Amino acid sequence: MNADSTDLNVLSEKVLGAVFEVSNTLGAGFLEKVYRRALLRELSLRGIRATAEASFAVTYKSYAVGEYFADLLVENVLVVELKCVERLAHEHTAQCLNYLCASGLTLCLLVNFQKPKVEWRRIVLGFQVATSAAG
Repeated sequence: MNADSTDLNVLSEKVLGAVFEVSNTLGAGFLEKVYRRALLRELSLRGIRATAEASFAVTYKSYAVGEYFADLLVENVLVVELKCVERLAHEHTAQCLNYLCASGLTLCLLVNFQKPKVEWRRIVLGFQVATSAAG
């Protein structure tokens, strides 16, 4: 999939549709890994490729110094980070930005399944675009 902004917007909408389906079906209260598995299944049912625990190398002056593991990498262009926390915090946004810096990608969806209505943020490398709760 080409990673231009139109394609990314369409893909993020499709992924959010799958997120809402998982939230509406399972509700709140499960562990993060349950939602990850359910979301992987829902994306697969919708014909969307996703990889769990996607690995991104962290480099410092061309030297590998570590590795990050994002919850999901969708179509090799969209990072999805899942949480089950009382509320999303600045640290979660920073984590998404680090994934984007390490991967060279530009868009991350940060999703919190803890509340009865799923909470999400769209994080774009350079700035945060949208915050919402829906379900």
